[in-house]
Amino acid sequence: MNSNKQKRIQKITTMKKIGIFGCSGFIGSHLVERLLDSTRYKIIGADITQDKIGHLVKNPDFEFYKININDLKKSKELLKKCDTVISLAALCNPALYNTIPLEVIDSNFTQPHALVSLCAELGVRIIHFSTCEVYGKTIRGVALKKLTDPEDEANYLLSEDSSQLIMGPINAQRWTYAAAKQLLERVIYAYGEQDLLEYTIIRPFNFIGSRMDFIPGFDGNGIPRVIACFMESLLLNKPLKLVDGGKNTRSFTSIHDAIDAIVKIIELPEQSKNQIFNIGNPNNEFTIQELAEMFISLYKELYPDRNYTSKIISVPSAEFYGKGYEDSDKRVPDISKAQRLLGWYPNINIMDALKETIVSYVDYYGKKWAA
Repeated sequence: MNSNKQKRIQKITTMKKIGIFGCSGFIGSHLVERLLDSTRYKIIGADITQDKIGHLVKNPDFEFYKININDLKKSKELLKKCDTVISLAALCNPALYNTIPLEVIDSNFTQPHALVSLCAELGVRIIHFSTCEVYGKTIRGVALKKLTDPEDEANYLLSEDSSQLIMGPINAQRWTYAAAKQLLERVIYAYGEQDLLEYTIIRPFNFIGSRMDFIPGFDGNGIPRVIACFMESLLLNKPLKLVDGGKNTRSFTSIHDAIDAIVKIIELPEQSKNQIFNIGNPNNEFTIQELAEMFISLYKELYPDRNYTSKIISVPSAEFYGKGYEDSDKRVPDISKAQRLLGWYPNINIMDALKETIVSYVDYYGKKWAA
């Protein structure tokens, strides 16, 4: 056996094996890319497509399996190969929550619950992606942790371990996603409390960057999330639609800052054991209207020759999303736990994150969809 082959075998046997279910999605594709840049990891990826990871599948440290998470037999075989599994597979588009609620519940509770149970059975550490939507409505500061002046709503933050989780009524099916995610968090926590599972739960706060959602009519159908909706409007010179005026705020987080946090969780198993982490950037809190204005301004600055002339318009949520839609007015993360236990601090400001996002969409879709 030659020395190069021996070194290769030795490297494989000492590398940590990370399983990523949902590896070809927005977050998964960036995570696989980052982990493969390291020499410490062997990646075992599972998804129903490889659209966003086609450039990675030939990497010798990456094994890709085209399977659905509900194929428990194949999932179990993959889990047996892993030291840690990262669960990303989900339906996480607000346009679906009140239109196909049963599928949303199945995708975000029933199917990943089975994966969690397998991890407990096999003794595999799981890093599970939940959502900041588990905090619920957060209307006028309800369910929020007050920091200083009780009259100052700007000083409200959502805390992983103390904030209340408040959903709307049953007939507001917009909360099917959040409720399914919350229930699975409770299942995972219960496994941990009974010493049956080592876990970390991540609550993402509006990650943005390249490879996000589809553009309707090009590589998908229906209504994507807000970033892709705005980019479709810019590329086709259509008005940017603000649901109910776009007055609600969100805290936007660069995908690169988010991946930094995930890597720290992978590499710090003791510090992150049986913990829930908010991963978001409280310094990037803006209304959706402000986001739309920034999109238009940056797009015109980056691509003046495209002559974008349309404007921002407001549409009712019932018209845009359909019956049973509700929203929360404010969603800002307390990230002090991630800072304390992981040493993680988000650094990328909103303008830089948006520029990268816009450029990536134009590069991918621009030739076909330019105005």
